[in-house]
Amino acid sequence: MKYRLFTLAAAAFAAGGAFAHGDDGKGKASHAPVVKEQKPWGIAGDTRGARTIEVGMTDNMRFTPARIEVRQGETIRFVVRNKGKTLHEMVLGTKASLDEHAGMMVKFPGMEHEEPYMTHVKAARTGEIVWNFNRAGEFRFACLIPGHYEAGMVGTIVVAPVDQPAQRKSRP
Repeated sequence: MKYRLFTLAAAAFAAGGAFAHGDDGKGKASHAPVVKEQKPWGIAGDTRGARTIEVGMTDNMRFTPARIEVRQGETIRFVVRNKGKTLHEMVLGTKASLDEHAGMMVKFPGMEHEEPYMTHVKAARTGEIVWNFNRAGEFRFACLIPGHYEAGMVGTIVVAPVDQPAQRKSRP
């Protein structure tokens, strides 16, 4: 991932760095074919049979809910609403992967990238992530726009093992 992000960032920087982030200019994500690549926190999912969880993002640098509990093997369709007046994003990952990505965003703030575990949402718009949490553990989500992550715009996803169902509640 490190080299892939660097390559994408370098290409964006060399091209003048449009901040596209997979947005079609109208606040909607592009609908390119999704590459299903296993990550430590899961794999891209299909909407059929997915449970929907709405996540709000605001300019006070917070997500609501900030903690989400799911079962291992469950597919979640995150409907991500930007209730603020500035661009925000939701990126799923581990603390280490988010720290690394945040560092790249500081170095290359105009880098273009789009992965199935992220959505970039303009003010007053909605984005979506469909993700299958096929691995148990505690994972994170964050806004990696420079300054937002550092201001605490992060949340937690707890994936309960198959033999221990999640409580199916989410809290702010």
